Amino acid sequence: MAHRERKRSFVDKLWNERYLFLLLLPGLLYFIIYRYIPMLGNVIAFQDFSPFQGFLHSDWVGLKHFKKIFEDSEVIRVIWNTLYLSFLQIAFAFPVSIVLAIMLNEVRNERYKRVIQSLVYLPHFLSWVVVIGIVTTFLKSEGIINQLIQMAFGTEPIPFLTSPHWFMPIIVLEVIWKESGWGTIIFLAALAGVNPHLYEAAVVDGASRMRQIWHITLPSIRSTIIILLILRLGSVLDVGFEQIFLMLNPLNKEIGNVLDTFVYYKGIENSDFSFATAVGLFKSLVGLILIVGANKLSKKFGEEGIY
Repeated sequence: MAHRERKRSFVDKLWNERYLFLLLLPGLLYFIIYRYIPMLGNVIAFQDFSPFQGFLHSDWVGLKHFKKIFEDSEVIRVIWNTLYLSFLQIAFAFPVSIVLAIMLNEVRNERYKRVIQSLVYLPHFLSWVVVIGIVTTFLKSEGIINQLIQMAFGTEPIPFLTSPHWFMPIIVLEVIWKESGWGTIIFLAALAGVNPHLYEAAVVDGASRMRQIWHITLPSIRSTIIILLILRLGSVLDVGFEQIFLMLNPLNKEIGNVLDTFVYYKGIENSDFSFATAVGLFKSLVGLILIVGANKLSKKFGEEGIY
C-alpha cells in the first residue's frame, strides 16, 4: 500500500511539474543519444572488429588490444607526448586564468573593466581553424615574426612551424591566448562572493594590495581552484584533437602526435577500429582514476572536492 502511494505521489509530482521536465527533455535527449548510446560501441575494443561482420559477429579477443598498448613503442611515445603537453598546459595555461581574473577584479573603473573582459573573452569564440590560420600567417618563414627577428638580429628565419622544439611552446601559447580569458569567468564569479569587509579590515591593518591578494583573495577562491584543477586532471590525456591535428606536419609529428591524433590515424586512416577504441577507452579510464584520486586527496587536505 505504501509503495503504491509513493508511486502515485511520484506520478502526481511528474504531472504537476511537466513543463519543467519538458524543458529538461532536450538536454536529456542530447546526453542519451550522443553520450550514453555511443558507449555501447566500446565493445569493439574487446573484438577484432570488422564493419562487414558487425558488433554481433566479430571475433571476441578479450584484452588483446589493451596488451598492445603497452607493447607498442609508438603508443608509449604518444602517451609521453600527451602527458608532457598536458603538464605544460596545467603548469602554464591554468594559472594564467587565475592571475587574469585577479587583475580584472582589481580594476575599479567598471567601463574599462567591461571592455577588457570583452577583449579577453573574444578569442574563445574563434574556431581552432581560424586560430591556427592566424598563427601560421604570423610564424611562417616569411611571416611578420620572422621579419621582425631578421630586422632586429639579422639572423636566418626560425622554422617555428616545422621545428619539433617549437611545437610544444606554440601549442601552450595558443591555448593561453584562446582560452585564458574565458577561463576567468568562474574565478570572477568566485571573487564576487568574497566578503568586502575582509578587505576593509586589511586596509585598517595597513595591508598593501599585494598582501590583500595573498592573504584574502587567493584563500577565498582556493576551493574553486582545486575543483577546477581536479576536473582538469580528469582530462589530462585529452589535450585537444583539432588544435594538434592542424599543427601537425611530417617534421614535428614525432613529438606532436598525441593520443587523440593517434586514435584518429589508427582508427580512421588505418581502419584499426578495435585498437583505436582500446586506446580511447584506456584514456577515459586513466582520467576517471585521476579524478577520483585527486578528489580524495583534496578531501584529505580539508577541501570539499567535486563530490
